[in-house]
Amino acid sequence: MITIIYKYFKSIRSTMKLRVVSSKKEINDLNRNEQVVHLAFRASNMDVMSLVQSCPRLRAVQIPPSYHETMSRAAQQFLEIQGVQLLKGDVWGHRKDIDEYYTISDKIIRRISSLMAEGNSIEETVKRLQRETKLSEDLIRYILREQVMA
Repeated sequence: MITIIYKYFKSIRSTMKLRVVSSKKEINDLNRNEQVVHLAFRASNMDVMSLVQSCPRLRAVQIPPSYHETMSRAAQQFLEIQGVQLLKGDVWGHRKDIDEYYTISDKIIRRISSLMAEGNSIEETVKRLQRETKLSEDLIRYILREQVMA
């Protein structure tokens, strides 16, 4: 019985979900327990502040690289002060009308673990996974820190 429960919780721990937010109107409706959010719109300083207030457990925010270039320094510093990591990247092929979450499967997380266990460097692991999965470099590094090396 205990083994079954352990396997169940272990499998839950090894998947990661990014909540895709496509407009500022959605920010106030977010679950307070969201930890990783992808902003699919160009967020203002007020949007970033609202996001942090709506999701007190927030640990990372992913934004498209083009939006990262135009994001204000104040918003970036605010996230840093709040302990929220800012990640550059996209959610390729995700359709929000089907699911509001972009899921990174446990298969990908196990692949990261196996590459690291084989003795690959972090750089080699990131490059290989970018080719294999189309995940962003920042997101792969985040997964490494938060789930594989934790």
